[in-house]
Amino acid sequence: MKLTLAEPRYLKDSVSIISDLVNEARFTITKDAVELVAMDPANVAMVVFKLLSSSFVEYTIKEDTSIAINLSNLKQVLARAKANDMLTLELDKDASRLIVKFKSNTIRTFSLPILDLEEKEQKVPELTFPITIETSSAVLNEAIEDADVVAESVNFIAEKNKLTLLAEGDLSNANIEISADDETKIQAEGMDKVKAKYSIEYMKKIIKGSKLSDRVKVQFNKDYPLKVEYKSVDKVLMTFILAPRVEND
Repeated sequence: MKLTLAEPRYLKDSVSIISDLVNEARFTITKDAVELVAMDPANVAMVVFKLLSSSFVEYTIKEDTSIAINLSNLKQVLARAKANDMLTLELDKDASRLIVKFKSNTIRTFSLPILDLEEKEQKVPELTFPITIETSSAVLNEAIEDADVVAESVNFIAEKNKLTLLAEGDLSNANIEISADDETKIQAEGMDKVKAKYSIEYMKKIIKGSKLSDRVKVQFNKDYPLKVEYKSVDKVLMTFILAPRVEND
């Protein structure tokens, strides 16, 4: 296997984002993409990642390969990548180590141990949503940062032409209204109002996906998982699925 990226930031930023949720994970390398599906240790959030073969300048693989790696270690190594580096990933002869190489005016080589992780197939749940919002990543980032000032959880409330984020603390609250316009598209299927509550701690980790795309797609339903998707066409796709905080009546 030999994979070379001319734009290392796609892998560097992705691993940095994923490592906030998961410490050790398994990458599957197929002829089409480098893929990962992982659940955080608390089983609250799932991340689904694809770095497409079309984003690489060289993508040589004989057969599907699976490698488990410590993401904190990989993040530290990838942090050393400069914007003008060519980044190459290979396995050593006995496939016990991942070789990470940066090439510009110098060649810098790092090797990381492949972990012996238990094979647990993570199934991505099939979810259907009546609400889909597409907006600028900056709009969602600002809304979550505003909500974070007053509370630990945030309500997403969708109506026909409006998304409201409502955060309520002991004494303070924050109300952020995002109306449908040229920047924000809201699709709501014949429902008056849909409301669900999610953890701000997890949302702060999820919105780091804005490093990958300046657009974001958000889908949810009443007391139902939230799906947040960042996509850079022909390059990278990162999707998060976050469990709701269900109110005890």
